[in-house]
Amino acid sequence: MKFSFIGNQKVKEQLAYLIESDRLPHAIIIEGEEGLGKRTLAKEIALSLFCRGEGEKPCRVCPQCSKVLKGYHPDLYEYSATGGARSFHVDVIREVKEDVFVRPNEAPYKVYILGNCQCMSESAQNAILKILEEPPEYALFILTVNNKSALLETVLSRSVTVSLDGVDVAQGAEYICDKIPQTEYADALSAVTAWSGNIGKAIDALGDGRLSKISSVACSMADALTDTNEYELLKVCSVFDRDRETLIAALSLLKTILRDALLSGTGADALSGQKERATSLATQLGREKILRLITACDELTDYAGKNGNNAILITKVCYELRRAQNR
Repeated sequence: MKFSFIGNQKVKEQLAYLIESDRLPHAIIIEGEEGLGKRTLAKEIALSLFCRGEGEKPCRVCPQCSKVLKGYHPDLYEYSATGGARSFHVDVIREVKEDVFVRPNEAPYKVYILGNCQCMSESAQNAILKILEEPPEYALFILTVNNKSALLETVLSRSVTVSLDGVDVAQGAEYICDKIPQTEYADALSAVTAWSGNIGKAIDALGDGRLSKISSVACSMADALTDTNEYELLKVCSVFDRDRETLIAALSLLKTILRDALLSGTGADALSGQKERATSLATQLGREKILRLITACDELTDYAGKNGNNAILITKVCYELRRAQNR
């Protein structure tokens, strides 16, 4: 089985085993942040189940595959919330429940992709429990969600959850260059690095010009780490007053610059594209401080995903990076 979906090899192997051994559960939850390809993987599963081509599946050329790829297969249903809290209403689930007991038109399965289930109201989640418990043998439900904690335990217990991560940055950069040929490899690499292997967000950043801002601020943050002026780092970070996602991306790119600094002099490639800056950091900070700064970047990224106050976040970023240097 060959999924046209890069990265997340263990997830692909798990799903391939379940499909090929005819042990696929009736409900699958695909968990991961926006941009990691949850809906893409959901369609890959549908392709694998519907394919009637010869050899390795999905073939992508048989009539069943073609209909899925063109978006009009009669046994594939897609529903998605608009994105707001509780915007995935119980009426949608009622529609699914009415349809699910009608047998498939062409394929051996009916696949229902329910997107953005973090927006599913509690009443909608409760409404879907019955068909998750006792579905028709031909029904498959694929729920995509940013974080499975948004779902009721009763929904989770009736499903198998797979979690997606970012891809290898070099692999992601190659993918972007193949998909968007006019993209420079160095830009693609910087974007994928800044977004921790999230190809969707990397492509968005390349398209809307945010990459240059992320790169500029990450470099300024790196320079401020060696500045004796205690307020320089705060001044650099103040541009993120209303832009949390870009701050998180800048922290990721800063971590890569620090990684390059750690490997300075070993002959390793500078993934950040900032070889001279990394060499300067290595000379001025030393290995121990760089390691503490890398750890601080990881902790701050985790903190940024949980704390909603940007002013507090910016202050904490400056404090923790300074503390990692014993300053």
